[in-house]
Amino acid sequence: MLDIVLRSDDQKGFKVIPWRWVVERTFAWLGRYRRLSTDYEQLVENSEGMVYLASIHRLLQRLAPAH
Repeated sequence: MLDIVLRSDDQKGFKVIPWRWVVERTFAWLGRYRRLSTDYEQLVENSEGMVYLASIHRLLQRLAPAH
């Protein structure tokens, strides 16, 4: 499900918009993977697969950290 969060019209300056930081944080985590930092893939399916692999790796690191 996609919810679009808009800024209020009377807002002046910077204010944290709910849920937007979640998306930006996720993109930052995915951008740490070299293969996802630049658009190397020619097919969308390959890019999607790399996003899944990076997400799986991130989840596994959270479940069993390598200390």
